[in-house]
Amino acid sequence: MISANTAFGGTQGVYRHASAETGTDMTFAVYVPPHEEDAKLPVIWYLSGLTCTHANVMEKGEYRRACAELGLIFVAPDTSPRGEDVPDVDSYDFGKGAGFYVDATQQPWVQHYRMCSYIECELPELIGAKFPADMSRQGIMGHSMGGHGALITALRNPGRFKSVSAFAPIAAPMDCPWGEKALGGYLGSDRASWRAYDACALIEDGARINALYVDQGADDQFLEEQLKPESLSKACAESGTSLTLNMRTGYDHSYYFISTFMEEQLRWHAARL
Repeated sequence: MISANTAFGGTQGVYRHASAETGTDMTFAVYVPPHEEDAKLPVIWYLSGLTCTHANVMEKGEYRRACAELGLIFVAPDTSPRGEDVPDVDSYDFGKGAGFYVDATQQPWVQHYRMCSYIECELPELIGAKFPADMSRQGIMGHSMGGHGALITALRNPGRFKSVSAFAPIAAPMDCPWGEKALGGYLGSDRASWRAYDACALIEDGARINALYVDQGADDQFLEEQLKPESLSKACAESGTSLTLNMRTGYDHSYYFISTFMEEQLRWHAARL
């Protein structure tokens, strides 16, 4: 435990552990709401966007009041491995802070950049073992790169998540500059290998979730070039996937947007958990 603070009767903690997947220490935040002794609570995963750590949503996301009322554990992992020995480049959209929730196959990234396996396998085992979590009741959400992460994690693990949502997700990374840079850098030039980490491609290839809830700022500066909600709408319509896509007039890509609609998304998750 790095820190623990009482909030709305529950505990906001920050923790560090040695990760076998990334080969580094990893830091994550967990809010545990007030609960009866021996109770097991549903879990919401929140995956953050480019440049972020666990701290961005913890400090700006305004989720604790709703989680305390609804009885939800809220888990916020980091977005990439960290440490002096971890490769990096001088770029906000690749390297540290930009793990893109993939398992890298290219040098020098392959050793440490294993955020897919970390999020899908290692961290859930730790959460289930160390916290009062009912791992049969999980939901997942995220923002931007983390929205991409939430979508692909749910699609790659059918039946694990009872609810899936996103804020301004990078919906079609194979078809946008952020995604092409990250997938090409971490996975190499064979675009066929990228499909396992693209929500629209996964849906086209047969992956399914029951329903998806998305909030998108209509004034988001990255809307047309990077986020591609129209591609997600098309993939969901053609596959019969239920999609609620809320275009929020006047809102941008920031945590002002996220914090405004955080409670609505959490209530949507709670109704399914």
